[in-house]
Amino acid sequence: MKSSASTRRRSARNDFAIRPISYLKAHAAEIVRTLGVRQEPLIITQNGEAKVVMQDIDSYENMQETVALLKVIALGNRQIEAGEVQGAADAIARLRERR
Repeated sequence: MKSSASTRRRSARNDFAIRPISYLKAHAAEIVRTLGVRQEPLIITQNGEAKVVMQDIDSYENMQETVALLKVIALGNRQIEAGEVQGAADAIARLRERR
């Protein structure tokens, strides 16, 4: 069973996590300040449907770096599956030949 402190913490976080667009219009400056402090995304809804995600710039940049790294890993995995790899010794030998 979860502790009540843990449940309260999560509940407080989720209370801010989703807001209607009318709240954004009325509290834009407060939202910007809060996003910077909480460093977690805010979902904006319109007519009850999620439409936009807002987040602070540091979190956004970290997410972009993570996505880029995941793309590199995925590319490497595809190259391995396609047999487009060579052993380390062969790669080093080819690099030395180019000098």
